[in-house]
Amino acid sequence: MHRLAVPSAEGPGSATQAAILHRICQTIERRLDDTALSPLRVAQAEGISERYLQKLFEGVGDNFTHYIRERRLQRAWADLSNPAETHRSISEIAYTYGFADAAHFSRSFRHRFGLPPRELRQRQAERGATRPAASSQRGWPQEALALLKGHDKLAVKGASPCARSSTATASTGPAHHHLAADAERVHWGYFSRSLPPQAEIASGDTITIETLSQHASDDPERMIAGDGGAESVFGWTAVKKNVDRRGAGPIDASVFGRGAGEGFGVHICTGPVAVKDAQPGDVLEVRILDIVPRESRHPQHKGRVFGSSVAAWWGYHYDEFLGGPKPREVVTIYEIFAADSEPHACALYSYRFEPQTDPFGVVHPTYDYPGIPIAPHTVKRRHAVLDGIRIPLRPHFGVIAVAPREADFVDSIPPSYFGGNLDNWRLGKGATIYLPVSVPGALLSVGDPHAAQGDGELSGTAIECSMTGTFQVILHKKGNLSGQPFADLSYPLIETETDWVLTGFSHPNYLAEFGAQGQSEVYANSSLDLAMKDAFRKMRRFLMQVKGLSEDEAIALMSAAVDFGVTQVVDGNWGVHAILKKSLFRDAS
Repeated sequence: MHRLAVPSAEGPGSATQAAILHRICQTIERRLDDTALSPLRVAQAEGISERYLQKLFEGVGDNFTHYIRERRLQRAWADLSNPAETHRSISEIAYTYGFADAAHFSRSFRHRFGLPPRELRQRQAERGATRPAASSQRGWPQEALALLKGHDKLAVKGASPCARSSTATASTGPAHHHLAADAERVHWGYFSRSLPPQAEIASGDTITIETLSQHASDDPERMIAGDGGAESVFGWTAVKKNVDRRGAGPIDASVFGRGAGEGFGVHICTGPVAVKDAQPGDVLEVRILDIVPRESRHPQHKGRVFGSSVAAWWGYHYDEFLGGPKPREVVTIYEIFAADSEPHACALYSYRFEPQTDPFGVVHPTYDYPGIPIAPHTVKRRHAVLDGIRIPLRPHFGVIAVAPREADFVDSIPPSYFGGNLDNWRLGKGATIYLPVSVPGALLSVGDPHAAQGDGELSGTAIECSMTGTFQVILHKKGNLSGQPFADLSYPLIETETDWVLTGFSHPNYLAEFGAQGQSEVYANSSLDLAMKDAFRKMRRFLMQVKGLSEDEAIALMSAAVDFGVTQVVDGNWGVHAILKKSLFRDAS
């Protein structure tokens, strides 16, 4: 597959140019089916000149026309190889990606890939007929889809004996399960309705799920070395990457050549977990019973806990630096003191991100692909940072999600109705989240563990720290939702001992709102104003339908007693949460 080399960031503007080119490629990706797509139209959409657009492509050794053609052919290859797309004719797929002439498409396809599209489809069909039903390779959900369609009962693929077994039977009460984190039991950077479940549980069961931070590679010695599960997930040599797909982008690297999945989606998620009898329209209640930090296994640091935060190019601050160098990305490594009488984190050191060469030889001038191991000799550590400052811990999971219904590969970064990357620190021990079920089995995944985070997550990340959570999962069937606070639920609803927390987004369901282009469109169209309106509308509805207030009463109470806060401004689909204290209704009839 054609790869474009990324020039190293020698000048202050190179990172900015890379970010602009990244945005341009996202614009192109959502308009590949437009036969009139041209450099001028793309440049106008991005507010730059056509000449500058062409220079950006020249800077990575390509040109606009070739890139468009390459992406359209790659997308056509993916559809022709996908068993779920066999109902579409070759000419229909060609037309979808801007090839109006079927004969021209066939010639171009054969020249690019060495075989005509019809032969590719025939080979894939023959391969599928001879392939075992269950695949041992992660990251190919179309095979999993075929597997799930062939069984009435969701199969458990690759689950460990511990994940399959339980400490109880149906006759003695709820069972307990354990799901370890390793390369066979995680999906990295995306959600999918087609992923085979790694465990199957019943309503009322408890499950312990190990989760890993995608930022453990910021200090591999402290957070990966000696840890078998982490080494399995992060394993990457010159000849093999244990978890190849990292993100919902193309499996074959496109314009940046960063790696499979392109990093459009970054979170390591353990699972998914299928819930017996769960069907679309039901509600899944996930209670967080416990959260335990994952200790270092390195001999020199054994028993200690570490985390990382990154002030990165996607942060809200990135264009607002006062001093140089501009721009810059800074990684801070923390030690976590969870057992202290006042649990806290203290900074150990920080460093400015420098261009890194991954084990496959690809240069990454910015923090643009998850899991790149940071070579200690390439960065300069700065000690005595945040000296004397103790950051109170707020352990929580940034990502708790059920599978979305719209697409097989959904970027893990923008949150939505299915949960996902909510990044709300209130999702800690003792909290509960209610999620609307959209696919059979619900397919629950957990990841993005955080030791601490402030509302807003302004610079890009929280203090990311691998953790293990224990959950109780309760299924509420569609026919039994009447009168419940989560009846007719269409968004993630959080409950704590004292509060109801409603989650508002710039785009409540960006996948439906923007259609096939949603996963790129949402990044370009988020705002706090839209998120605030969504939080307001959800709270108004909650107060009227659940608490029985009139509209005027609901609006009066919101202004007087409901706290609205910025959840995050870094996840593509920005968030505002609304907090309603349960004590307000202590004396209400």
